Amino acid sequence: MQTIYPEPQDIGIVIPSHLRTDRFCKGFRHALEGMQITEVKQLRLSFREGYRAGKLYLRELRRTSGVVNFPVQGRIRFKAHH
Repeated sequence: MQTIYPEPQDIGIVIPSHLRTDRFCKGFRHALEGMQITEVKQLRLSFREGYRAGKLYLRELRRTSGVVNFPVQGRIRFKAHH
């Protein structure tokens, strides 16, 4: 089953004129797919801004759906050998 993600324009996000629309949309989709920024080309301004908009959209979507985000907690265990 194919997942359908909304485009930024579909949910009311206006892409600023100084950004490249194609890169912005790729960054937005990248965020919706739950991916992280791992490549140098993803650090370009248009991609980063689209990624940020996608993350903010997901946060708002989860908040309105009643999903609670807990802070990340972890444990690290060290052993010192002499």
